[in-house]
Amino acid sequence: MIRSADARSPFAEPMDRPAVGIDWWLLGSTAVLVGIGLAVLKSIDLARGTSFFVRQALFAGLGVVLMVGVSRIRSGAMRKISPWLYGLSLALLGSVLVLGDTVKGATRWIEIGPIQFQPSEFAKLALIVTLSTFWVNRWERRRELGTFVLSMLHVLPLAGLVFVQPHLAGGVSLLVIWLAVSLAAGARWTHLLAALGAALALGSVALSAPGLLTDYQRARIESKINPDSQKGAWQQRQAEIAFGVGGVSGVGFGKGEQKASRYVPEQQNDFVFTVVGEEGGFIGSLVVMLAYLGFFVRVWIVGFRATEPFGMLAANGVLAILGFHTMLNLGMTLGLLPVAGMWLPFLSYGGTALWLCLGCVGLLLSVR
Repeated sequence: MIRSADARSPFAEPMDRPAVGIDWWLLGSTAVLVGIGLAVLKSIDLARGTSFFVRQALFAGLGVVLMVGVSRIRSGAMRKISPWLYGLSLALLGSVLVLGDTVKGATRWIEIGPIQFQPSEFAKLALIVTLSTFWVNRWERRRELGTFVLSMLHVLPLAGLVFVQPHLAGGVSLLVIWLAVSLAAGARWTHLLAALGAALALGSVALSAPGLLTDYQRARIESKINPDSQKGAWQQRQAEIAFGVGGVSGVGFGKGEQKASRYVPEQQNDFVFTVVGEEGGFIGSLVVMLAYLGFFVRVWIVGFRATEPFGMLAANGVLAILGFHTMLNLGMTLGLLPVAGMWLPFLSYGGTALWLCLGCVGLLLSVR
């Protein structure tokens, strides 16, 4: 966590620190990660004859425009548009269930010309802004049970609409934002523990009740609970082979056989890190992880130096959602967690995901 508000919060004191300029360390680490992602997609294109690199480069260009635009919006303006963002999120998530395209049993995307737009990604950025605004507006009552319950009612409609798509990991990611921002705002531990206990109980019911999880979701979870199960483990077995082939130094850029033979499904998305492991080996994987470490340290610094509650809470939300995506994606790629269909920030192919990441960076620049 970045830091939690309490009775001795520095926000209650006059802040006389001078204004700062552009955070070049944050921008630099972001550029490195985006560059690595483009290089990986270029390698996939060389082997498969696809055009992921060109499209992702276009998405990155649009994402930079979004990042600059968000960075120019100050906290007061963000708080004013917060109700509109929340309403738009609900409308988009509701419309995807009616107008969205169903792919592999899930209805998560809306076709906008040649682009597949995923409203749940927009909802994550919107939730960071709206939930931070919620807590700031109730700053003097943030320790009260009523405020805590209202914060849950703030996130549950959004999470519920994502769960029914179905998108289990996407719904959980919204709850992660709520947990991180609420904890940073100074919500009572007893309230949070009670809510987590209720969530675990509901999760147990979801695992056992028929119809709440799809067959492939159950298979993925079963493959981790029962290592002898062969259900839902194909992707992770192929990922292990890719990392094993890569060894210490990798087979070289564009030379990955697992990638060229398409043994790893969705390698441009959820399992993009296997390209790094095969072609860059342990050294290349370590370099990428260090790049992520540098980025997240900088996010933490932005939040720690924030001079107002909204900035601190928003930075905490960004750290939570991008950190959650990174840990869950790497965990499932390395075989430590069940396959959850979660993209890797900045590296995975996809316009909406990349726009979320760059929008989050823009929000951090605004806080700076």
